[in-house]
Amino acid sequence: MKKIDLREISLKNILLLTIAGIINAVGVTVFLAPVHLYDSGISGTSMLLSQITPEFLSLSFFLVLLNVPLFIYGMKKQGGVFTFYAIYTVCIYSLAAWLITDILPIDVSFTSPLAGDDLLLCALFGGLISGVGSGLAIRFGAAMDGIEVMAVVFAKKIGITVGTFVMIYNVTLYIICGIIFKDWTLPLYSIITYGAGLKTIDFIVEGLDRSKAAMIITTEPEKICDALAEEFGSGGTKISAKGSYSDEDKTVVYFVLNRFQIGKMKKIVHTQDPMAFITITEVADVYKSNTKIF
Repeated sequence: MKKIDLREISLKNILLLTIAGIINAVGVTVFLAPVHLYDSGISGTSMLLSQITPEFLSLSFFLVLLNVPLFIYGMKKQGGVFTFYAIYTVCIYSLAAWLITDILPIDVSFTSPLAGDDLLLCALFGGLISGVGSGLAIRFGAAMDGIEVMAVVFAKKIGITVGTFVMIYNVTLYIICGIIFKDWTLPLYSIITYGAGLKTIDFIVEGLDRSKAAMIITTEPEKICDALAEEFGSGGTKISAKGSYSDEDKTVVYFVLNRFQIGKMKKIVHTQDPMAFITITEVADVYKSNTKIF
């Protein structure tokens, strides 16, 4: 088992994970739980169990009971710092949920205090707000839900992707909810919650405007690199290559840009080399060193 190095614990991360846990609690307790919609993963499972068990077994109780063992089990794979952050975030989520439902003067017993009993609004805003919380947790080194850790541990062993593992779990959860309550309306709206949350997490973790990577196959790499550097103020990386059909020596220029620069980049490249071949792919994150790399 990996030990936690306290020197790696960041106060900035702790503060932001505190905010993430509170945001997630607001999304779940103010929009989802009052109208019996379900979050995804262990959070959704905790909501279901809190509804079919005695009242003293609350959502907050199940969040800690189910999540903490999963995070501890995944410590060897994820590391001590991640596990500490994740357990801390879930505890904040649980505490904030308890405060909202039992302490603060907010009535979340039957309808959402902000969206009433409008299931579509509750599904969309519940998923969006809880997605912001989950996205912040991931961005700052933690997770809001133990099922994501189990997906990392077991998905490869059973031959599926992490995303597929999580999706199978959530679809199964919603089916069980429909069978138990003999009503498919709420599980179907919960799928909208899941979709809204998933998309929001992508935005928070990867950014609203993801970078693009251009792979430019050319016989004029120097001219193209100089022109791109002059226009955009950033350099590319040249990789030697050989055409499989023509057997000619070529160069692949790897260049990172944003979507607004793609049109201008194409024009510059084809001005320098009309026969250049260009492919564009998305880049989730770009990390820049403080030193120049040539």
